[in-house]
Amino acid sequence: MKYKAVLLLMLSSIGFCLPQSLTAEELRKPIPLIFDTDIGNDSDDVLALAMIHALESRAECKLLAVTITKDHELAAPFVDCINTFYGRGDIPIGVCSSDVTPQEGKFNGLANATDNGQLRYPHDLTSGKQASSAVNVLRNALADSEDGSVVICQVGFSTNLANLLESPADEISSLNGMELVKKKVRLLSVMAAAFEKIPDRKTGEPKRYREYNVFKDVPSARRLFSKWPTSIIWSGFEIGLNLKYPHESVERDFGYVEHHPVVEAYELYIPPPHDRPTWDLTSVLVAIRPDHGYFDLSPEGQVTVLEDGYTKFEPMQGGRDRYLILRDAQKARATEALTLLSSEPPSSSSPHVSGER
Repeated sequence: MKYKAVLLLMLSSIGFCLPQSLTAEELRKPIPLIFDTDIGNDSDDVLALAMIHALESRAECKLLAVTITKDHELAAPFVDCINTFYGRGDIPIGVCSSDVTPQEGKFNGLANATDNGQLRYPHDLTSGKQASSAVNVLRNALADSEDGSVVICQVGFSTNLANLLESPADEISSLNGMELVKKKVRLLSVMAAAFEKIPDRKTGEPKRYREYNVFKDVPSARRLFSKWPTSIIWSGFEIGLNLKYPHESVERDFGYVEHHPVVEAYELYIPPPHDRPTWDLTSVLVAIRPDHGYFDLSPEGQVTVLEDGYTKFEPMQGGRDRYLILRDAQKARATEALTLLSSEPPSSSSPHVSGER
């Protein structure tokens, strides 16, 4: 652990500071993680979930729960497919009722895919209607965790976490949502907003940008980010946009089984040779490996979600929020980490590792 202590000092000297100091003991322990996703709206959610499973196999994190902000009944079964594929089909899954992006999506239907009358990707959950509410799943996961230990990675809309903050005390915990978050959560890593101007698709002119995860549910985003009580690291739209997932990996690195849900989801969303931006993956990477120097961090400040869905960052000493900064020199190493982790095969506990092409 001496190496990590030296590394932390080095990172501090070059401007990358962790949002909260971690002890040597904390750095050794797997990070308790909750993944909140709008899975089905983009393939980067799937790659991010695959990466979480690789990091758990490496004992770097422990996935406590997956909560979903896409309001379609196949989103939860598809998550169950992925979790089961990686040998962790018992992970709690929670859903919301919000009517935000209620469409099936391009790949969630893989949950119902069959070959010779059998499910291609075995799983137990057949409909989101069978799943618990996201708020209950969140409250259970937090109540059962050590104080100040949990990292939440939100890569979809703010619906579930906003509802969590406003939840009352109940049989799960005598604490209300705000109290529970303050007591149990160490960090929120969120893929949202944009902190640089983004080139217009038609003209190429850099313009202020309304990021999808914010503007699709602006009321929830405003509720959440006006009240959230712990440190937040933001991965803005520009970060994933500048780290593309190489399509060669999709075509080459998942061939240890005949059918792979990550590959099929990627291909159904936009077929290769498309290199998809890694928006959601970046939030997972910094959440689990904050001390690896993949990114720099902005000064402390406060992010405000405006009524029109745009966001504003104001530097402020002791502020809650910091956002990722990606230097050119960091791009190759970050892309390599994202690619290798996303394509890592399941551990030996998965029934799929024995299948070969």
